[in-house]
Amino acid sequence: MSTPPELDLSADVLSLTGALVDAPSVSGSEGALADAVEEALRALGGLEVERVGDAVLARTNLDRPTRVVLAGHLDTVPIADNVPSRLDEAAGRLYGCGASDMKSGDAVMLRLAATFGVPGAEPAHDLTFVFYDNEEVEAVRNGLGRVARERRGWLYGDLAIVLEPTDGEIEAGCQGTLRAVLSTTGVRAHSARSWLGENAVHGLAGALAALSAYRAREVEIDGCRYREGLNAVGISGGVAGNVIPDEASLTVNFRYAPDRDEDAAEAHVREVFAEAIAAGATLTVVDNAGGALPGLGEPAAAAFVEAVGRPARAKLGWTDVARFAAFGIPAINYGPGDPQLAHTREEHVLVERLQPAVDALTAFLSGPTTRSEA
Repeated sequence: MSTPPELDLSADVLSLTGALVDAPSVSGSEGALADAVEEALRALGGLEVERVGDAVLARTNLDRPTRVVLAGHLDTVPIADNVPSRLDEAAGRLYGCGASDMKSGDAVMLRLAATFGVPGAEPAHDLTFVFYDNEEVEAVRNGLGRVARERRGWLYGDLAIVLEPTDGEIEAGCQGTLRAVLSTTGVRAHSARSWLGENAVHGLAGALAALSAYRAREVEIDGCRYREGLNAVGISGGVAGNVIPDEASLTVNFRYAPDRDEDAAEAHVREVFAEAIAAGATLTVVDNAGGALPGLGEPAAAAFVEAVGRPARAKLGWTDVARFAAFGIPAINYGPGDPQLAHTREEHVLVERLQPAVDALTAFLSGPTTRSEA
């Protein structure tokens, strides 16, 4: 079992980011880091702290009229020879696995906890901090999902801020994502006598033609422009170099705007492939996670955008803001990391992004309260 690292929450956000990166926490092995986070949060003295598996929950209970939930995952993708962290002072970059996605965001949360989670602190809102496990793997293992099932009340608030990497910009809502498999069958035969068989790979031609002709929809919601996309992401078929294949499949991914729900997304995909289905292909949806509306009309979300002083843009991708949106809680993505660097061997965070994120959130959490209308 790994030895828990020591986390000094009085340290600056750069040092905290480095300390978090230096604590390996590949999905499924976050226990030691969760132990350290839990110990550090309990030591502050002003937070109620609870552990749910390898998710660590902490909150203030100051009877404020509003509550803001801040959430970040502790896990990373597998390490690619990029731990421990490395600071390039000349370039202003901190390198390391998870530096962007999303230990820099976790470090921002820990700095905020150190500011507002001590006795005598006076945040304008009650605060909840959620550090969770297994975000980078299949959804059934996601720690935030486990918290939603077992401690749902901990996720309630007037606004949720997920500190996923956004390069210091506000990204509102998120796309939904659907994966489906189109399968065709045929009759196997020797390729020298192909007329005796029926080629299942050729049976995918209609589906591929539909994809080639597909034109993605763009929709603007709360001033944020979401662009949809329906694409082939995998294809399989074939038995041997001299055999007509009798089975083939095409995997597609539909990224859809949050004004569609899961049922509408599936109906749209089935409509696109209607001719292929009529010709005998079968379509099976293997994953479908709805998106989240921006919710920028909610007072708490609007106040956050004003405090940061940057316009919101659409989140092109799925994030855990969708879990909050499912509870009717407006949710925003805002973190110092660059999403384009996530999961890369060269993953890093710009040092200049770190403190401004802390400052913007501190100003917002210290400001006047804003109650959402029921």
